Amino acid sequence: MSTVIKPNHIGRKISRIRELRDMKQEALAQALGTNQQAISAMENSETVDEERLAEVAKALGVSVEGIKNFSEEAIFNIIGNTINNYDNASMNSNIQYQPTFNPLDKVVELYERLVQAEKDKVEYLEKLFKEK
Repeated sequence: MSTVIKPNHIGRKISRIRELRDMKQEALAQALGTNQQAISAMENSETVDEERLAEVAKALGVSVEGIKNFSEEAIFNIIGNTINNYDNASMNSNIQYQPTFNPLDKVVELYERLVQAEKDKVEYLEKLFKEK
């Protein structure tokens, strides 16, 4: 059994970090003083020179090492562990999984509005009937 080592594709890592930061290629291009086509070419290349990588890291708000060591698996592990830690935390957790309103109250309110709408219809129809 052989293990294939994935190449360290810096361009793809830059692309994923940019997407996670909700930044478009045009915005990154503007921050770097270049155009969208240059960003696209950079994201499709396996390597980026150190000077350019430092500029990109600064524009994305991460470190050069953060780009080089970026791993989506690590991100998912961090998110999963964070959620699990909150699940195991005390009842004073800041995350609320329950609604802040009583759903039954909302159902009652909806039915009251429907009943009122029907009453209004009946009143309107009775008024039309009396006019004729």
